[in-house]
Amino acid sequence: MDGMEAEMNGMDANMEELKTNLNTLLQEMVTNGQRAVNETHDENKRNVNHDFINYNIGFKIHHLPKIDMRKFDVKDPETWILQMENFFDLHDVKNTQKVHIATLYLEPNQFVWYQWLCSRKQIVTWEIFMEEMIGHYEVTKSNTFFSQLINLKQKGSMREQIEDFQKLNIRVKDIPEEHRIDVFIGTLKDNIQHEVRLWEPHSLEKLFRLARKMKRKIMETRKPTTHNYKDGSIFAPILP
Repeated sequence: MDGMEAEMNGMDANMEELKTNLNTLLQEMVTNGQRAVNETHDENKRNVNHDFINYNIGFKIHHLPKIDMRKFDVKDPETWILQMENFFDLHDVKNTQKVHIATLYLEPNQFVWYQWLCSRKQIVTWEIFMEEMIGHYEVTKSNTFFSQLINLKQKGSMREQIEDFQKLNIRVKDIPEEHRIDVFIGTLKDNIQHEVRLWEPHSLEKLFRLARKMKRKIMETRKPTTHNYKDGSIFAPILP
């Protein structure tokens, strides 16, 4: 009897130990499980934050490099617009940002015109901005450009003459190439005109190169005035 009681006491002790071990194991499992949940949550949070950052970067306004763009020129709005479009294409500027960037290069009185335009239009797109700007500031018409083109005369260097011709030429429409060639030759000085016509150029590009070449040739053939120098004085040359 005493043996059975001792055996039962031993079993009770083992059950208590087993229960304690089981509780300890369960507590460890809960703790480890919570840690795993927390780690998973933290990892997911990091992933979400990373994705959010990437999302924001994707929609972040593109910061353009600082480039010295010239201010808007009321006398030549089309050329200024072409330069702005080249700038936008180079830096992949979105259409929604073009007007805002362009207005940064307007003078105060020109910005007043832009404000007036905004008051008249619900939305000012880049296309509307360009059309309205040219219509407002481009007071000269195509026939006026043609008149300026045919009345153009060489006053400065050949480079300046070609640039002045090109500025007017791009604004005159529906004129055959051969007529443009004749017009440019007619703007040159008489001695250069004669030399250029002998070569019968068939394109403006060839004509421009030829005109520069003839100009250099004439400059090289000019003989300097003969001077006799003695003790810092200038004497007239002695004739035979």
